[in-house]
Amino acid sequence: MESPHPAQHPQPLHGIFTAVPPRYDLVNHIITLGLDKRWRRLAAQTCLENKPRRVLDLGCGTGDLTISIARLAGKDTDLTGLDYSQPMLEKAQQKAVKAGVQKLARFIHGEANRLPFPDAHFDCVGISFAFRNLTYKNPLGPIHFAEVKRVLKPDGRYVIVESSQPEDRLIRALFHLYLRLFVQPVGIVLSGNPGAYRYLAESARRFYSSSEVRDMLLAAGFRDVYYSALLFGVAGIHVAYK
Repeated sequence: MESPHPAQHPQPLHGIFTAVPPRYDLVNHIITLGLDKRWRRLAAQTCLENKPRRVLDLGCGTGDLTISIARLAGKDTDLTGLDYSQPMLEKAQQKAVKAGVQKLARFIHGEANRLPFPDAHFDCVGISFAFRNLTYKNPLGPIHFAEVKRVLKPDGRYVIVESSQPEDRLIRALFHLYLRLFVQPVGIVLSGNPGAYRYLAESARRFYSSSEVRDMLLAAGFRDVYYSALLFGVAGIHVAYK
């Protein structure tokens, strides 16, 4: 199966995520009350459950999931982080050196709609809090799914940790209030990047429920999709098989 290569497609969020705020990681830790670190560790453990030989961290950003996997995986796992933001990749490299895992992972500049890898290359593709960017009001959503399927081996796993919609109405209302009254203003003030954190709060507030994400994955041709809720469902981990 060949990689789809559209002639021209918009990249709606490119400007936001190539202008990396100096305090990007700090802001993310503050607005999630530090829980994003634990959630990424859980996602890293999930990625490694089947002892994969090759793992891709898609939309790796500043490398948190890549580094978490590297710390757990050992030397036998070939680990790659890919992102289309060069400034974020540079920060990821620096963090990998600081964490002492720079020899266990490599970071590649590339786009999710044209992954620079051969067919059936990875045992697992992981993505942490970038799935929303690839699917929410993104015209490239179907191409992203097709590319993930293409680079996964048969029975390969797609592991997604992302914000979600709590099923309980009261918790969902409180979560949306938190996004509007805390995440958006605090993110804007600390980062100096109003567009990024307005988008983050708005997209999280309007993002799909776990059942809608499951339906999207099944419609894209994945199978055996299962979901594990985190913190009453404000986030969760989806696992889907090729």
